[in-house]
Amino acid sequence: MAGFVVGDGDFLLDGRPVRLLSGALHYFRVHEGQWGHRLATLRAMGLNCVETYVPWNLHERVPGGFADVEAVGRFLDAVAAAGMWAIVRPGPYICAEWENGGLPHWVTGPLGRRVRTDDAEFMGQVERWFRRLLPQVVARQIDRGGPVVLVQAENEYGSYGSDRAYLRRVVGLLHACGVTVPLFTSDGPEDHMLTGGSVPGVLATANFGSGAREAFAVLRRHRPSGPLMCTEFWCGWFEHWGAERAVRDPGDAADALREVLECGASVNIYMAHGGSNFGGWAGANRSGGLHEGALRGTVTSYDYDAPVDEAGLPTEKFRRFREVLARYAEGPLPEVPAPPVRIGGAVAAAVDGWAPLAEVLEVLGDEEVAAPVPPTFEELGVDRGLVRYRVDVPGPRRPYPLSVSGLRDVAVVTVDGVRAGVLAAEEAVLADPVAGPAVVELWVESLGRVTYGPRLAEPKGITGGVRHERQYLHGFRARGLRLDAVGEGGGKVAFRAVQPRAADAPAEGGGDDGSGAAAARSGGAGAARPWGGDAEGTGAVGPPGGPGPGGAGGGAPGLYRAVAEIAAPGDAALELPGWTRGFVWVNGFCLGRYWSAGPQQSLFVPGPVLHAGSNEVWVLELERGGEGVRLG
Repeated sequence: MAGFVVGDGDFLLDGRPVRLLSGALHYFRVHEGQWGHRLATLRAMGLNCVETYVPWNLHERVPGGFADVEAVGRFLDAVAAAGMWAIVRPGPYICAEWENGGLPHWVTGPLGRRVRTDDAEFMGQVERWFRRLLPQVVARQIDRGGPVVLVQAENEYGSYGSDRAYLRRVVGLLHACGVTVPLFTSDGPEDHMLTGGSVPGVLATANFGSGAREAFAVLRRHRPSGPLMCTEFWCGWFEHWGAERAVRDPGDAADALREVLECGASVNIYMAHGGSNFGGWAGANRSGGLHEGALRGTVTSYDYDAPVDEAGLPTEKFRRFREVLARYAEGPLPEVPAPPVRIGGAVAAAVDGWAPLAEVLEVLGDEEVAAPVPPTFEELGVDRGLVRYRVDVPGPRRPYPLSVSGLRDVAVVTVDGVRAGVLAAEEAVLADPVAGPAVVELWVESLGRVTYGPRLAEPKGITGGVRHERQYLHGFRARGLRLDAVGEGGGKVAFRAVQPRAADAPAEGGGDDGSGAAAARSGGAGAARPWGGDAEGTGAVGPPGGPGPGGAGGGAPGLYRAVAEIAAPGDAALELPGWTRGFVWVNGFCLGRYWSAGPQQSLFVPGPVLHAGSNEVWVLELERGGEGVRLG
């Protein structure tokens, strides 16, 4: 079998110097039926290697409940079939703009800041996970005839911590689980990051998007010998809800890539093909230089302005990169594969069924929990989805401000069954005072757990409390609605037949769309802060009012159904005109979150999800719904 080792200045394959021309393609962001096409496209761009993370929380959503860990092995087999090498980055933390940086909520919930340290309980969970996962990798190492040439230990640890004992434990555990190919670390090209994230005897690499010569000079100060490698060459960037599009000029990116290669380095283009954050797995970031500011949820598309776009199509950046990479290829590059088939034409599907959110919760929700204070998502076992909190305001008493502390992240509030507003700030105050007695419901949605920085592992839900004037309210009833439960059991919901709503009729409860989305679209007070509250800092968004079931659900929150008739399956874009914020399933496959805040305007639908004939679309709308969807 082949031997792949780290030499003094190069990677060596059976003693021969080789350069890794790698590209990131995450198996979990691409439908399995399209892996082959995407890999062939990257090979045609001039790559000889593919890198993927492995998200722990995707494969172990509840303790011990492992789900399709074998997908890792199947992907590595597809890489081998494409004639490429593989780099595997198993974490346990991965960042990747993925929910909670890949860490399970049931780990970070009880452990908090103890994660990513040499904590006995955390490392016990990591070892149990690695011993379940790593056989998929070990059996496919290059010294066993497989494609895997490198495995990463942790991920960008120097941006987070300085626990050298923890890093040594991760390295030792990887070896104990049978990893024999070289290990490596990757960090930003800054002294404190490299000193915090590197391990003696393990290859250190750097992550950056430009300035290769300067970055590698910093790396060489720490590691005078060994192959140079940029593990994440950022050729684009990810996007946040309510922000501008992230675009990098193709020529500028190609010049930066050329500089990396002129330094004699290996490279991993991040991302070569980004794919999609299916299933509502998109994470979030905190704004600011130290990542401690306002929450910014990541959009469902992980297009990343990559050379191969979200739909698998080569871009101008692909052409420019191919020209650069061709100079370093061993022989002529393969032909670019034909584009994937798309559906024949635009298809409109009107809503024909609706169920109120409360009824959906009754059928598909977890057991209700009673507690003096509001339990967090983690305490309720909710990873992705929403929680209904119900609490009584004692009375009689005159109206006082109702405030929420530690809100993560968005709450639709009703008082005695009538919508009173939407709160979207950690410290939020309802626009209108509330008198007692009253029953208050807060439907709280997580916009994604933090993926990077010091706020990693923070809980979701109402993490502080609810106050009436200065008085904390106690005696909560909380019930979770997990996205997985909707996808698995949506067919159990009894949909009510609906009639189309008049074009000029707003949802009952008035205003624009009842959420402040019109202000966001027109550049008003809500435009810059879809997650940060109103301009006055109350955290209240949108007018008060109560949703009613007239028309197509009256636009009220709930689960909507539409049926799209397709002549032949193929890739498509799903548009939701007039909808506000929620999640979409097509034939039971969760495409992810949509939000009128933008910048993403449609959701990618992989062709293998569709079939000829009737295709059922479910839309879980959390504010105000539309009348139909479009596939095109």
